[in-house]
Amino acid sequence: MGSEQIWNKGTRERRDLVTTTNRLQPPPPPYGTGEEEGERATARRERDEEDQRSISETNPPYLSHIIKMAAAYFFSRFTTFSFLFSLALLCGFSLAGDPSVSYVFEVSYITASPLGVPQQVIAINGKFPGPVINATTNYNVDVNVFNRLDEPFLFTWNGIEIRGESWQDGVLGTNCPIPPNWNFTYSFQVKDQIGSFFYFPSLSLQRASGGFGPIIINNRDRIPIPFNEPDGEISFMTGDWYTQNHTALRGVLDSGEELGMPDGVLINGKGPYKYTSSVPDGIQYETINVDPGKTYRIRVHNVGTSTSLNFRIQNHKLLLVETEGHYNSQTNFTDFDIHVGQSYSFLVTMDQNASSDYYIVASARFVNETAWQRVTGVGILHYSNSKGQASGPLPVPATDVSQPWSVMNQQRAIKQNTSASGARPNPQGSYHYGEINITGTYILRSMPPTKINGSVRATLNGISFLNPSTPMRLADKHKVNGVYKLDFPERPADNIPPRLESSIINATYKGFIQIIFQNNDTKVQSFHIDGYSFYVVAMDFGNWTEDKKGSYNNWDAVSRSTVEVYPGAWTAVLLSLDNAGVWNIRVQNLDRWYLGQETYMRIINPEENGSTEMDQPGNALYCGALKSMQKDQIHSSATSILNEKLNLVFSLVMVLLALVPVFFC
Repeated sequence: MGSEQIWNKGTRERRDLVTTTNRLQPPPPPYGTGEEEGERATARRERDEEDQRSISETNPPYLSHIIKMAAAYFFSRFTTFSFLFSLALLCGFSLAGDPSVSYVFEVSYITASPLGVPQQVIAINGKFPGPVINATTNYNVDVNVFNRLDEPFLFTWNGIEIRGESWQDGVLGTNCPIPPNWNFTYSFQVKDQIGSFFYFPSLSLQRASGGFGPIIINNRDRIPIPFNEPDGEISFMTGDWYTQNHTALRGVLDSGEELGMPDGVLINGKGPYKYTSSVPDGIQYETINVDPGKTYRIRVHNVGTSTSLNFRIQNHKLLLVETEGHYNSQTNFTDFDIHVGQSYSFLVTMDQNASSDYYIVASARFVNETAWQRVTGVGILHYSNSKGQASGPLPVPATDVSQPWSVMNQQRAIKQNTSASGARPNPQGSYHYGEINITGTYILRSMPPTKINGSVRATLNGISFLNPSTPMRLADKHKVNGVYKLDFPERPADNIPPRLESSIINATYKGFIQIIFQNNDTKVQSFHIDGYSFYVVAMDFGNWTEDKKGSYNNWDAVSRSTVEVYPGAWTAVLLSLDNAGVWNIRVQNLDRWYLGQETYMRIINPEENGSTEMDQPGNALYCGALKSMQKDQIHSSATSILNEKLNLVFSLVMVLLALVPVFFC
């Protein structure tokens, strides 16, 4: 796991005083220390204590000695007055604001063989997948990212709304990439959110090589979850996988070809259990150890490249309880379709006999499943009193998706739990979205890839998005003209040929709009909006028309940030534009996203006074038309050795200062 520290901080403005700078620091140790503040429910506290014991056992033996030396160095150079002044400041900071959780992520390549073929994957702190980011509603999150790759890098936070801080969103429209051998600290708040999410690299198909990990946002203690406290939690990072890395896959797309069938499906970075002779020997597979009679919360994410998956656990029911940060009316399923970029929570009770282990399966969906049989991930559910290995054929999905009428039934069955509290004490159903007048309609139509200026591109409303060299909000701040156009069409125009543009939606702050995702492509697609959750009010086959509003679910539609759109079909969503900034709208399927199927919404409060959108962070990177403003990071030559040592001392001092309020305030 990445290093984690939790402490009280002050307001966001005060946080800027101690935010990590861009200057390159020494590589972080693979493990760090962590402290958990606040009262927890008994089961959760026990799990946290166990995690802390595990982390403490893996600390480098010299760490405490270094901290003592740094402390001596620090205190020997500060007068008593300076120390007391600093102490007073720190005590003041610690009494205000929300707690924080901090991580250090070193992003690098490692060699792994998840499908039996050695290949280059993107790891975080040497791990694939990356460590969990674990926070609680309203916590501030700091992630210091060291880019050890040979190309630029950005993280984005799938489903995290980052209210008022699109500066931290981690996509090309809002952030300059982190150059190789540089570092950058993301700082954002998980304001009014709970649930299951994930982070991943947003540039140049990098997610196809890894770099992803789970995000968990816990309820505050005073807000109960709408089910009994589970006996444990398990995260599944599932996704299709190619044995070629992202640079090779980029070459395939750049040549105008499709990526083709994946080589398999990974579960938590591991290949399939040898359930058939076609699976090569020696592949490491995922094993989940459980106790009979206990109930576990499992969080399942599809972090793959482009394939919808069906998830199931042999002979066990999946009780759906949460969808991307919102609690659901609880419904049992034997299997569940999870599309690219989506996240769900289920409760699973270990109520079967232990005559043998059980299969955990994630298999390709909405394809020729016979031809795509190799695109199947298989793990093992192992009871502590199991008497044998799993054997025999894999369980098959109960839902027949060969008939159009049955395809959408499962997704239509997902309803919001209107009586449960989410991030706030008031019930989720207290916001009556169905009674609000719609102020605007956008129909976003996707088509099969087509050639534009000699290259194969993907489009929305006939526009293949061209990322500007200067991020758009940065251009606004520094009055750089001509970076983008506010002319994205509200509806597709058939009389205009496809084109490359940096064209975005000029949305109205506090508006209430509907977006229709119309999929005229040949594949299932997932669409996502950064900075927002939206109500999925309807989906159907054919083309959307105004009279379809009569079929909308205006009472208990699920609220989420990523929704599937079936080929030859449409999905309608409603959202309130209350989060100022510039926010990405994209297809989650990496091949189409790479080819330009995205745009942005610019939502600016005309009466902005600093209360609805944070100002540009002090550590912002500059590029494009503003690259001359970027100060170089010291990362080479002999001087870097000295600076890295000084930065190490400074970092250790900051750790000590963070602990001062605990002992003196």
